[in-house]
Amino acid sequence: MTRTRTAALVVLLIMLSGCAELLNTLKTISAVKQLTEADIVAGLREALSVGARNAAGRLASQDGYWGDPAVRIPLPDEAKVIVENIGRIPGGQQLIDNVVLSINRAAEDAAREVAPIFVNSVTQMTITDGYNILHGADNAATVYLRNTTWNGLYDLYKPKISASTGKEIVAGVSAQDSWNTLTGKWNQVANSVAGRLAGFKPVNTDLDDFLTRKALEGVFLKLEGEELKIRKEVSARVTPILREVFGTLDQQ
Repeated sequence: MTRTRTAALVVLLIMLSGCAELLNTLKTISAVKQLTEADIVAGLREALSVGARNAAGRLASQDGYWGDPAVRIPLPDEAKVIVENIGRIPGGQQLIDNVVLSINRAAEDAAREVAPIFVNSVTQMTITDGYNILHGADNAATVYLRNTTWNGLYDLYKPKISASTGKEIVAGVSAQDSWNTLTGKWNQVANSVAGRLAGFKPVNTDLDDFLTRKALEGVFLKLEGEELKIRKEVSARVTPILREVFGTLDQQ
């Protein structure tokens, strides 16, 4: 083959390679443009619905909160003084163990109700919101949902938590009973003459408020993980609309 023909072949190959890249780019642009506002919003709502159901399912299972250090709910910060002075309360350590276990069991019980609350809360999403979420950070949908629905979710979820803390979940005792016993014994110490001289303060934390906030934080953390799966793993896109909308990200 002559040098001229060789050079021509090289140029042709380069041109064909360039055309292939251009074609792929055009396909990507075309795929994105073919997605309507309804497609994007439907895909994102579906992603949040699937993610919420999966996250809630995991948290609602036995040890969903209690067995997961990432979401396990500790005692309220206000109870730190009790932990630091636990020796002053008869059977104090056992009381603390009972409270921590029971509040996590209450959160697991309430988590059964969270998925429908999330799904019903995702009602408004503009094309700008949708585009920014779709092409945003890996947790963009979770952040959007948290920013736009936290107050509403709190109001809807707190009664579920209150019902759960009132149930006899651990050894026939409710989370509220365990908490009242622990704080009641501590407050006796704090309100005594010796306690006041030592500067101890009574603990009057609203358990349902604390638990609702912590439980929701756990749900959002798990939801963030589910969103990441949908963005990165094709197998997590379990419906056609998820595959269509999030499939455009694979082409970029």
